[in-house]
Amino acid sequence: MRSRQRMFAAVMRLLLKCLRLGRRRRFKLVRQAEQLWHYGHLCLRSLLYNSFTNGDVVLDSLFEPVYWLVDHVTRWFGVVFVALVIGLTSSIVAIVYICLLPLILQTYTPAWICWHLAYGHWNLIMIVFHYYMAITTSPGHPPQTKDDLTGVSVCRKCIAPKPARTHHCSICNRCVLKMDHHCLRNLLSLAVPSSVALALGALTLWHAALITRGETSIERHINKKERQRLQKKGKVFRNPYSYGSWDNWKVFLGVDMPRHWLTRVLLPSPHLPHGTGLSWDLPPCVTEQHSPLLAI
Repeated sequence: MRSRQRMFAAVMRLLLKCLRLGRRRRFKLVRQAEQLWHYGHLCLRSLLYNSFTNGDVVLDSLFEPVYWLVDHVTRWFGVVFVALVIGLTSSIVAIVYICLLPLILQTYTPAWICWHLAYGHWNLIMIVFHYYMAITTSPGHPPQTKDDLTGVSVCRKCIAPKPARTHHCSICNRCVLKMDHHCLRNLLSLAVPSSVALALGALTLWHAALITRGETSIERHINKKERQRLQKKGKVFRNPYSYGSWDNWKVFLGVDMPRHWLTRVLLPSPHLPHGTGLSWDLPPCVTEQHSPLLAI
């Protein structure tokens, strides 16, 4: 009887020992699996970590195939649009000379006829001249030599320094100084004459507001985000490239002196915009220098 009890006790001790050993091994395996998981997760994060990554960068990366398709397709749109503008403008001029001009000569008084001829031909000259300048003038690119080039950021497509107000153009496949969209630039050139401004009224008003604030359409989105970011910190955003509404318009039109209202605004003028796109010195037409600080 006692021998059976001893045997039973020995079996129970062996069973408990096996259970404890199995439990330790199971816990050890679970601990090793957790360590391997954390190690692999850390390795993956270390390979993909970027302190500049945010939601915009991730979204931009996801849309990269779409951008590639748009870049290769829209590259030909510029030629198509230029041909359409030339064709439409020529057809309008032909209709005016063939259909409207004889009617005007038979209906209106000599004074009104002179006014229509002068104003109509002034419109035609301004449209043709400014559209030609818009499609033939180089938008301006950063210099190829990067020794003396001071960049505020690096273009991830050109892998080159980007001066202030410079952005990458997918159509040109290069960085452009004081970049704005080509379509907006060309359409705005057609909006100097009032007849075309009626057809492009919304776009004209939009760009008039941008000119008044001294910013491009691209900078508007950047400045809006910066304004919201600084507002949360109790600071006020200040555009360093804005000189006040009136001076912004004079800088845009190139009016450095009173006679330029005639020679550069009312008459065709091939004058270049102020500045080089690399440095932003005070324009001659600006009477008061504003603080260059982004925030106060």
